[in-house]
Amino acid sequence: MKCYINTGNKACTSLVFSRARVLFVVVLLSTCCSIVLADSFEYDLVSAAIERTRYTVKYDGVYRSIDYPGGDVPAGIGVCTDVLIRAYRAVGLDLQKEVHEDIAAHFDAYPSRRIWGLSKPDTNIDHRRVPNLQVFFERNGEKLPVTGNADDYRPGDIVTWMLAGNIPHIGIVTDQMSADGKRPLVVHNIGSGPSLEDMLFEFRITGHYRYAPGEHGSMSSHP
Repeated sequence: MKCYINTGNKACTSLVFSRARVLFVVVLLSTCCSIVLADSFEYDLVSAAIERTRYTVKYDGVYRSIDYPGGDVPAGIGVCTDVLIRAYRAVGLDLQKEVHEDIAAHFDAYPSRRIWGLSKPDTNIDHRRVPNLQVFFERNGEKLPVTGNADDYRPGDIVTWMLAGNIPHIGIVTDQMSADGKRPLVVHNIGSGPSLEDMLFEFRITGHYRYAPGEHGSMSSHP
């Protein structure tokens, strides 16, 4: 049956509105599914980060030669960046590979030459340096506002800080809350191994990022 606007045909009008409702429901479900999928990744990442707190890890940032891709320092050692690297790897993303590919293609966008005097990428250490990860997340993920409002920090968000002595630090925001319910707890390693702590605002925040495939990820890398 053909239907035309303003025909006065009630059957046609009913059919048009029925199809409109179906289209609305399809669009709504597609949007909701996208949100659920994104949240699912973020919560998987949080779970992987919290899992890291169950391991005994000696804080050791000595330069080591490791495999590529999928390389890692020995399981019993690590620094703050290794918490992130291992958590992302547990959900299927190899930051060693992701960072290397981006820094190899856009070396001057990274601080490797300025800070460490390097002239080419190094798969052993590039992804284990906070300043490099900050550039990577800004280029390939989402750079978010740095605020003093705890509600702005979602589970799975990445936060960087500057510690005393100009030492950069990094951690993952979780879905667990502080004892007073005002701040999300963070998984990080500040020297005593991976820990889940109420420390979001303990140091000066220098960066706030979100990196999840499908939302941003490496496919949206800047030129």
